[in-house]
Amino acid sequence: MNPFVNHRIAMAALMIVVVCASGARAGGAPRFDIQPAPRLLADQPLSVVLDGLPPKKELRVRAERVIHSSFLGNQRRRFRSEAWYVSDAQGRIDLATAAPRRGSYEGADLRGLFWSMTPTTDVLQAQDKTGVVHLHVFDGDTMLAEAHVNIASPADAVRSEPLAQFPGAVLIKPKTAAGKLPVIILLGGAEGGNGAARDHGPRLAALGYAVLGLPYFSPAAQPGGPREVPALPADFAMIEVRQLDAVRDWLRSRSDIDAGRIGLFGASKGAEFALLAASHLGWVKAVVAITPSDVVWEGYGWDTEPGTRPSFALDGKPLAFVPYKGFIEEYMRFGAGLPVHLRRPHDQGRSAHPQAAVKARIPVERFKGALLLLAGQDDQLWNSAAMAHNIAERRSEAGLATELLVYSDAGHYLVGDGWSPTAHYNAGLSQSGGTQAGNARAQIDARPRIVAFLRRAL
Repeated sequence: MNPFVNHRIAMAALMIVVVCASGARAGGAPRFDIQPAPRLLADQPLSVVLDGLPPKKELRVRAERVIHSSFLGNQRRRFRSEAWYVSDAQGRIDLATAAPRRGSYEGADLRGLFWSMTPTTDVLQAQDKTGVVHLHVFDGDTMLAEAHVNIASPADAVRSEPLAQFPGAVLIKPKTAAGKLPVIILLGGAEGGNGAARDHGPRLAALGYAVLGLPYFSPAAQPGGPREVPALPADFAMIEVRQLDAVRDWLRSRSDIDAGRIGLFGASKGAEFALLAASHLGWVKAVVAITPSDVVWEGYGWDTEPGTRPSFALDGKPLAFVPYKGFIEEYMRFGAGLPVHLRRPHDQGRSAHPQAAVKARIPVERFKGALLLLAGQDDQLWNSAAMAHNIAERRSEAGLATELLVYSDAGHYLVGDGWSPTAHYNAGLSQSGGTQAGNARAQIDARPRIVAFLRRAL
């Protein structure tokens, strides 16, 4: 369950370099007009228009990029998309308003060529760089124009401070920050380690927040194998909720932090943690919970006997939890080369243990702050849509407002903004759910809503 992986590029800044095809005539030559230039931040509007084209002509536009994908064995792969458009009477194609006649996506969508890329089997060369999108327009096999979209990391706009007090943690702030900043504590999911802080922290900090990326467990790929943060628990079991109190106390000691405005941001297991913390700790002001759980689930790990320990503890005591059913059987499908849907052992466990599900409920009605929930109806890692509805209903019964966004064609990975491919989410054996278009368009819709929520709440 790693919704943060591979979105470093998606939320990055875009720097545009436009190049006309070799031999094209100046002035009225076919060209890409990309605005604003030369630099675009991720949350700014973007315009991509092809101009100087033959009028009323069907033309092919291709997009390519190289991505390092954890979904595809942590390998670099070239991704590619193509679509055929008809230029208007003035010889223009505006990607924001032109729906392709055919190709890798349907309907007018500025980001369509970006998210609809699929992995290829191309052999990559050493000079093939990640972070560069290549755009080409063709009339038949003749290239009319090309453009390169260079993607720069938002890390350029922030500074990071490793925190010795908390293993693997980092505080990330905008370089131009002045005065006391509101804080977002960023909690990763089942990927463990500090990947969430590394991949997503700079994007949140660039919005004007101090972001404390807090890893809380660090697993080994194999029993006894190396771990990213050895000082942290190796198993996702008995994770202490109140460790966040120590984080808050440290934040209160900082002159550059407004400890009265602390929010939690978590996805998947990180959302489970965030909701537990907000329900039991009185100082949390706002929570963004992406693909959340309404209950505490069974813990797991190489040294945890199945069914014996919860994922989380409070004051050192185990919290009531819902056991899985059929987890090992589902996991063994990897070895058989069969698709794996981790939602099944979650659903089966909840169905088999209804009383445990009641006892394991996260008491979200205790949290009086602002809450934003996002879920995918087709989530195949766990049933986040049903669980998000449960959370919202329980808070409504308590007279508490909750913002709830559930996307019908989306799965588990909702962190993004639609500029990166989504095909590889389900390309391997592990199925996360949603369609390629559904996941991308959920991200496109969710991104500004998350930003607006944080602005209001913090």
